Amino acid sequence: MKRIAILDDYQGVALSLGPWDRLQGRCDIQVFRHHIESEDELVAKLAGFDVLVANRERTAFPRSVLQRLPQLRLIATSGKRNASIDMAAARDMGVVVSGTDTLGYPTAELTWALILALSRGLVAEVNSVREGGWQQTIGTGLHGKVLGVVGLGRLGSAVAQIGTAFGMKVLGWSRSLTAAQAEAVGVQAVSFEELLRRSDVVTLHVPLNRQSLHLVGEAQLKQMKPSAVLVNTARGPVIDEAALVDALRTGAIRGAALDVYNEEPLPKGHPLRSCPNVLLSPHLGYVVEENYRVAFEQSVENICAWLDGKPIRVIEAPATPV
Repeated sequence: MKRIAILDDYQGVALSLGPWDRLQGRCDIQVFRHHIESEDELVAKLAGFDVLVANRERTAFPRSVLQRLPQLRLIATSGKRNASIDMAAARDMGVVVSGTDTLGYPTAELTWALILALSRGLVAEVNSVREGGWQQTIGTGLHGKVLGVVGLGRLGSAVAQIGTAFGMKVLGWSRSLTAAQAEAVGVQAVSFEELLRRSDVVTLHVPLNRQSLHLVGEAQLKQMKPSAVLVNTARGPVIDEAALVDALRTGAIRGAALDVYNEEPLPKGHPLRSCPNVLLSPHLGYVVEENYRVAFEQSVENICAWLDGKPIRVIEAPATPV
């Protein structure tokens, strides 16, 4: 009987949101609710498992970990890409990596939750009422302001269209964006520099790769308005965190709202936690019941297909069959 480990089930819902009964009699399933940080501890806990179910990029699987898990043969990850898995190492070790579909709208919705909460000082105001107080801040309206969307793919386009509904002027930039593509979703295509210079809200929606690593650093933050805010629901390393902390502390920009970080979970002593003008959420972009149901259902399908010797939704297949 194959052994399956479901990782990082923070809310304890994985078994209730997926059709795991389809694997009854074929697999033994163990759920790990808490994140395992140490590579040595991770290897010790996962030794002997044939299949790992990775919940997005919550746990990293570099070569140094994969080569110490000789029994591992399948990683079923949610999403069609997972930057935390060394795909070349998986191929070399004979490990199949399969992915799933994900829904885009939950991340677009969270982006707007962060923008609105930051603009209206909602966290401070809610906490004030809970503590017996009343109004503490003066919010900033969005109507007539400029929204800069960096990355106008599926998620960025959805965010841009909502911005238009709020009465905002929407600018867009990505490396391959054309004026016609931008116009189709009501966006004006501009250079990256112009977007940073003109926008009141800059929101990031690009995948993490060599080109987007530290796309927003010290120089880019200095190009933004002092009254502007920066929102990131993409991936943490798209922003140079040290430069952002400095910009927040010096008032180079008015604030930021972040759902993603260089290291997750965010370390307890991280300087972002002490910046008063930043709104932090714990990577909630895709964390809705609807997304979990899609991911876990397709993960079960992927595991069943692999057990039958016909893997599906393969992201990176082994170089030779094992």
